[in-house]
Amino acid sequence: MREIPVYLFLGFLDAGKTKFIQETFEDPRFDEGRERTLLLVLEEGEEEYDPSRFAVQDFAVEVLPQEQMSLATLTLLQKQHRPERVVVEYNGMRTVNDFFEAMPDGWAVAQVMTFFDSSSFLSYNQNMRQLVFDKVQFADMVVFNRFQPAYDKLEFHKIIRAVSRRPGIVYESPDGSAEYDDIKDPLPFDIEAPIVEIADGDFAFFYRDLVEETEKYDGKVVRFKGLVAIDRKLKKGTIVVGRHIMTCCEADITYSGLVCLHASNLPLRTRDWIMVTARIDIAYHPVYGQKGPVLKASAIEYAEAPEQEVATFF
Repeated sequence: MREIPVYLFLGFLDAGKTKFIQETFEDPRFDEGRERTLLLVLEEGEEEYDPSRFAVQDFAVEVLPQEQMSLATLTLLQKQHRPERVVVEYNGMRTVNDFFEAMPDGWAVAQVMTFFDSSSFLSYNQNMRQLVFDKVQFADMVVFNRFQPAYDKLEFHKIIRAVSRRPGIVYESPDGSAEYDDIKDPLPFDIEAPIVEIADGDFAFFYRDLVEETEKYDGKVVRFKGLVAIDRKLKKGTIVVGRHIMTCCEADITYSGLVCLHASNLPLRTRDWIMVTARIDIAYHPVYGQKGPVLKASAIEYAEAPEQEVATFF
């Protein structure tokens, strides 16, 4: 079965999704392949589509109330229209996983673009951070519409990068001009130091970077404060040490730990706070079920709990 590419446009109401899709369909370059296109509208905003201006020749538009979205409904629309690609304007108040679960076999997400109204973004992030996180985590591109000169790009940049380092970021001014984000994201610690010191407030950044670019830490010596977890199934001298990390909100707090081999005589127990100095070896371990960062501790000592026990990116 030929895969059907799906182009997802995410964002809250009045974020600019409809305008962007309308302009895309008016561009003759979007129809160069002459693919049959299904435009699936799962959110009705104030702005409406004008199909008479579409450059796309072979298309269908389906406006579907969100509560009617299901695998059965989308499968039926596929049989009716036989699309070769699908463009989706998604409801900003629903999670993206709802759509993923309703996707028929053969549909494959090709691109995700997320739009925010800059004037309301900080308020949405403060009051509905889980939904903002949901719209950013899968994005290939994040567009801030109506971005005023008085706004601080760094403030917006940090919120996006706290969720993902994947998407490109574009700031679009009210006059339609656009500026691409070129703010660098240096690590908050020196990875080239003889001992890489991880401050209490930087553990979340360290753990994410370690997971995303594991190999570059092979052989590095690190020192950080962590929370001990012990499992009787582990061999003597093996513990897990890490921190609880909140990526989005309290509902997603997860203990993120690393295997640690040690020769300490301290009677360590689960939930003890320790300061550990260890070399990182990238090796197979049963806890991971694959290769991963294995700490080989040269020093372990008890420590006071950090002022903020849950590590965050913000």
